[in-house]
Amino acid sequence: MPHVICEPCIGVKARSCQEVCPVECIYDAGEQLYIHPDECIDCGACVPACPVNAIYPEEDVPEQWKVYIEKNRTWAQTLPNVHVLEGRG
Repeated sequence: MPHVICEPCIGVKARSCQEVCPVECIYDAGEQLYIHPDECIDCGACVPACPVNAIYPEEDVPEQWKVYIEKNRTWAQTLPNVHVLEGRG
């Protein structure tokens, strides 16, 4: 199962998760970041890197944030990768 970025990321976007992601599967939606579920290798490196505890394995997303599972899938497929935005990709 892929990881999911949830509500605590809104307005924060620390990008520390992006810095440790070995497959560059994190995308920028303006107000928050999203993980592309088809690109995520489920390594979990992003979880401890997040300063606001916004990232969960899909199966552990808290009930109040389950909507973010679909948001990550939908948004990540249509957004530029943050690594590309920073000239890394």
